[in-house]
Order: sequence, then C-alpha cells, then structure tokens
Amino acid sequence: QVQLVQSGGGLVQAGDSLRLSCAASGRTVSTYDMAWFRQPPGKEREFVAAIRWGGGNTYYADSVKGRFTISEDNPKNAVYLQMNSLKPEDTAVYYCASGLGVDFRSRSGYDAWGQGTQVTVSI
Repeated sequence: QVQLVQSGGGLVQAGDSLRLSCAASGRTVSTYDMAWFRQPPGKEREFVAAIRWGGGNTYYADSVKGRFTISEDNPKNAVYLQMNSLKPEDTAVYYCASGLGVDFRSRSGYDAWGQGTQVTVSI
C-alpha cells in the first residue's frame, strides 16, 4: 500500500522561505514521477512542480519557476519542495503526488496523494 506523508508548511510572511517534505512508503520515489500540486482557496488544484522518474528532470509551473525547487532524497525515499521568495498568491493547500500517468502536469497522471499541508503567506 502506497502512503505519502507530508510535513512542513505553516504561516509565513511574504519573502520568507519554507520547505515541504513528502515521505513515501510502499513505492520507490525514483521509479515514479513525483510532483507537488496546490489548491488555492476557492480554486482548482493546480500543478506546481514535478521530478520525472529515471532521469530526474524537473519541471515547474511558470508562476513558481526560479523560486521553488523540487528534489528527491533516494536513501530517505522522500521528495521535497523548497519554496523561496514566497508571495501571498502562493497561499494554498499543497499536495505531494506520485504516479506514472501520461501527463505529469495533470492530476490524472498520479494515483497516490499526500494528505495535504496548508501554506499561508501574509503580506
């Protein structure tokens, strides 16, 4: 049984940094696409970043490019999202995801999800 357990998040001020963690069990992160999505208040869940299986290529939404970094720690079987220069518009519930779907930028590409963690960025 696959389980993704998230940690991190919280309330920060604009310009601050946060790191989200996602610890996987029942699945080896390096052999699956791993991603972060977020759901702002009143909006749909949206793609944030992904790290592809095999080569480890990374991809980002335009809104976070240059500020967020996704990475893997294979010995710990975990994925991280380092978020720098946070903005109020980054406020959302963030979700870790794992899968091997056709479209790694789409929710449909993932079959396992973390429990979600709130990130709130104040002005």
